Amino acid sequence: MAKLQSRNDVRLKRHARVRRKISGTPECPRLNVFRSNAHIHAQIIDDVNGVTLVSASSVEMKLENGGNIAAATAVGKEIAERAIAKEIKNVVFDRGGYIYHGRVKALAEAAREAGLEF
Repeated sequence: MAKLQSRNDVRLKRHARVRRKISGTPECPRLNVFRSNAHIHAQIIDDVNGVTLVSASSVEMKLENGGNIAAATAVGKEIAERAIAKEIKNVVFDRGGYIYHGRVKALAEAAREAGLEF
């Protein structure tokens, strides 16, 4: 009898498939998203050097409710502002195996509106 995989295991497999195709370079780093029930995190990563260039999260920003679309929008705007301050304009978006919907989509759209290009 087949054993059911957890939703997170399935997400991690999906993320691994995506990561085979995309990677961050110094010229075009990777914007990675991690979402939990309570919070959302975003990092801009240079995979060649193995360095996180910029990060932002709803925990760090001390948002009252970090698990909603408003918090994701705020984190997206903040990550874009920090990236532009470090002269990072172009990124490749890594949704982390999550569906491009809801909080992930809100973060991406807020980052685009604030000046990031992807």
